[in-house]
Amino acid sequence: MTALAEAVRRHWPSYAAAHGPRIPVVHRRAAQAILRCRTPEAGLVFYRCDDCGRIDASPVSCGHRACTACGQHKAAEWEARQKSRLLPVPYHMVTFTIPSEFRDFFRSHQKLCYDLFFRESAGALTDLAADPKHLGGEIGMTGVLQTWTRDLRYHPHIHYLVPAGALTERGWIRLRRPTVLVPAITLA
Repeated sequence: MTALAEAVRRHWPSYAAAHGPRIPVVHRRAAQAILRCRTPEAGLVFYRCDDCGRIDASPVSCGHRACTACGQHKAAEWEARQKSRLLPVPYHMVTFTIPSEFRDFFRSHQKLCYDLFFRESAGALTDLAADPKHLGGEIGMTGVLQTWTRDLRYHPHIHYLVPAGALTERGWIRLRRPTVLVPAITLA
């Protein structure tokens, strides 16, 4: 059993009891798939060797993209595609979180809120970087939305990977202070 499956098995009952019908269908399906993955409930697939006739059984995997056992190859392929796009420069990680007071609303209106969250957080970062007081140029970024903590608490946040510099009319410029992409307080 994977660490994810163990975490889902441990925390899903209390999570489902606390949130009941407010749990989105896609989340229920993901949890059910992960809980069934490679268990007797999911069944077995039998393979027969054409040469010797030996029959082996393998547990059926769920194939769900959220499952760390089944979706791992998809995640590795995605990671390789992202790495191929990286520039040969240092990078900064910038994380935007949602205050706890808004999480219930986000959970109930995910499509609207996630779209807005990406647009506004990327816009704030882009606008601040474009300000001549900071970088004064155009930045690029890759963002990844994460919605859960390891113990399955709903906690939407976006991680952006941002090159340590900007593109200006004069070309690529590096950060004035390599440890600071933009001032965190100003960005907040």
